Amino acid sequence: MTPHPAKTLDEHPVDDATPKKTRASIKEWAEDDRPREKLLEKGPKALSTAELLAILIGSGSAEKSAVELMRDIMRSCGDSLKTLGQYSFQQLCAFKGIGPAKAVTLMAAVEIGIRRLEEFNTETITRITSSDDIYRIMRPEMMDLPHEEFWSIMINNAGKVITKELIGRGGITQTAVDVRLVMRAALMARASAIIVCHNHPSGNITPSNDDIRLTASIAEAGKVLNIKLLDHVIVASNGYYSFADEGKL
Repeated sequence: MTPHPAKTLDEHPVDDATPKKTRASIKEWAEDDRPREKLLEKGPKALSTAELLAILIGSGSAEKSAVELMRDIMRSCGDSLKTLGQYSFQQLCAFKGIGPAKAVTLMAAVEIGIRRLEEFNTETITRITSSDDIYRIMRPEMMDLPHEEFWSIMINNAGKVITKELIGRGGITQTAVDVRLVMRAALMARASAIIVCHNHPSGNITPSNDDIRLTASIAEAGKVLNIKLLDHVIVASNGYYSFADEGKL
């Protein structure tokens, strides 16, 4: 017997379990539930977040329009895109009317927003003058991560950002970082100085003893290679800790 081919996300029965004839078409929706027409008439800023996301998912369920469905989801996360971005694929699929294809679409939409913010910050902040600049550059990379990541920002002689690079990725509470890899990235970029950053998924920005020891090790290695460590910033979604601001470098 020839096996049936595997279904793709767009063919998954969860999104299309309701017969087509029981669903209202967009033309049959109430005026308030026609986000596409509203966007064309008034512009995207006139739409709520739920209405914008409803355009992306395209359809709702037998009981609810796409707008009503997205209003329910946004209410569940306190109307916060940040919280929505922390929802897993499984959590999104738990909402009635959201199948794999729609869940993936929502996850992609949130990620696009994060990347737009990251791109804007990278383009507008070419010279780092404060720890706040560091936080604005790195927060989009790290704010929704369930694990720790360690990044290095390379700085040239003129004090401008050359590039940033992911050095290590770890678990929920710790990331193993090889100081040699930090220095190698700086040498490859021909950096005169570096700023290192890592996140605390718990939201607690207080440095651990390991964080303090690692900072000291990077600073010492930098002295040998004439690459100055300007700062080590611990990033959380609600704030940050700067070793330089606290006089710990």
